[in-house]
Amino acid sequence: MAKGDALDPKGLIEESYKIDGIVAPECRSIFLDWAMSYQGEHAYGIAALLVRHSNEAADHPMTVTLRAGLETPQPGTRRGGRRARVPD
Repeated sequence: MAKGDALDPKGLIEESYKIDGIVAPECRSIFLDWAMSYQGEHAYGIAALLVRHSNEAADHPMTVTLRAGLETPQPGTRRGGRRARVPD
């Protein structure tokens, strides 16, 4: 995997798998940086990265982070005005 290819423009994901003792917060930060620099469809890119790094441990923090990136976020509920300040 070449550093700076179309799938991993800065080689961030590749490097994260090489860092001994990397933890989830660091992986999330690296993932955010990747997401901001990736020019394609994010879901496709994440899925392709998971395939590329499928030989890595399933519980590696970056693998867990990438899998979480594929999950559909639940829509939040916003309560504005008086309803936000006064309990039901």
